[in-house]
Amino acid sequence: MFLFGKQKTPKEIMRENQRLLKRTVRDIDRERMSLQNQEKKIIIEIKKLAKADQMNAARIMAKDLVRTRNQVNKMYKLKTEIQAVSLRIQTLNSTATMADAMKNVTRAMVRMNRTMNLPAIQQVMMEFEKQSEIMDMKEEIMNDSIDGINEEDGEEEESEEIINQVLEEISMNMKTQLGSTPMNKVAVAETQQEPVPVLADADLELMARLDNLRKN
Repeated sequence: MFLFGKQKTPKEIMRENQRLLKRTVRDIDRERMSLQNQEKKIIIEIKKLAKADQMNAARIMAKDLVRTRNQVNKMYKLKTEIQAVSLRIQTLNSTATMADAMKNVTRAMVRMNRTMNLPAIQQVMMEFEKQSEIMDMKEEIMNDSIDGINEEDGEEEESEEIINQVLEEISMNMKTQLGSTPMNKVAVAETQQEPVPVLADADLELMARLDNLRKN
């Protein structure tokens, strides 16, 4: 707080300067228009003096006309310079505004960097990577186990099919052997030895077992 009032902000100072420059430009334009009107009057007066053959007076008025025109040109030049100054002030104000914005952004970045605990974040990322690897390993083990179960089921079905084929081949061979035995040999065997019927019964029992296994 100052002794004579509140301190003005850069924006308020810029507005005051811009208003002052605009007022100056208006004053210059008004003075220039007045000089141009005077220039027209001088030209009319020179023509009158020339017609009246008052050449000395006409030369004096011509000098006034030159000075007036020079003053008008100076007014144009001054107006251009003032407008250039106004543009510079506006550019400086834009730069100051951008600097303020950058300052606010920098403050926000400083606050964010202070609140961020980099070691803790690194620890979290390491733990996440570790748990992800463990999960991948468990998933791979489970997939291998499921694949093994599927393979065992397929092997069991294939082995059962092979057993059934073997049993059927044995059954067919036994039927072929029984069918190819001559009747006279069977009769001779019946008269001479008793174990033949026993062998035939054993074969029949084996065939029955084979049939039961194949059905099961």
